[in-house]
Amino acid sequence: MKPVLILCPGLMCDDAVWAPQLPALSATHDCIVMDYGLRTTLADMARQVLETAPPGVFALAGHSMGGRVALEVVRLAPQRVSHLALLDTGTHPLAEGEPGVKEKAGRLALVALAKEQGMRVMGRQWLPNMVHPDVHGTPLFESILDMLERSNPERFAAQIHALLARPDAAVVLPTISGPTLVLTGEQDLWSPPEQHAAFARIIRDAELVVVRHCGHMSTLEQPEAVTAAMQRWLQR
Repeated sequence: MKPVLILCPGLMCDDAVWAPQLPALSATHDCIVMDYGLRTTLADMARQVLETAPPGVFALAGHSMGGRVALEVVRLAPQRVSHLALLDTGTHPLAEGEPGVKEKAGRLALVALAKEQGMRVMGRQWLPNMVHPDVHGTPLFESILDMLERSNPERFAAQIHALLARPDAAVVLPTISGPTLVLTGEQDLWSPPEQHAAFARIIRDAELVVVRHCGHMSTLEQPEAVTAAMQRWLQR
């Protein structure tokens, strides 16, 4: 019987965000990709992970918002997680004062755009800063827009609500005890390398991987490098 690996997608992503990794990872693990439905808090998404997982321990990987979900799983049930991978993610809550007001306004404006003009129009405004500039105008760029379009504004609004109410997850980092992969793209503007290097210094058994020529959507932009890093992590 294979060990279980649960994969948590990021904001508005579905199983396509993990598709490049699944063939290799499925050779050694039973892989489950989460679907958060219309859940509106990261804690509820984390509880869904625990309800979905079979009894016992499992490996857990999260990309972007999914990394925050993974940290909430560790907060709720650390004994269930044998291995943890945090990809292109963060731990900080919504900032106080003007920076927080600006982030909230920007995110809600994207929700309004999605409701008024559709997910693909919203994606064309949101996505350019999420990927390496060389991805712009490529089939990969369009395939990510396809993924966004498979969702809907209601789900987008639910996940934005969860992100705006996100807890401070920095306190979870020192409690992580198992083999941990901390990975981000070298050109990730949202979750930069220095932020992940700080995580790796706090987590006891962490490996830091910075993927070259890569933005925020690392699993899709540099799939071979990400797959190799995840295979090493799971073997530890």
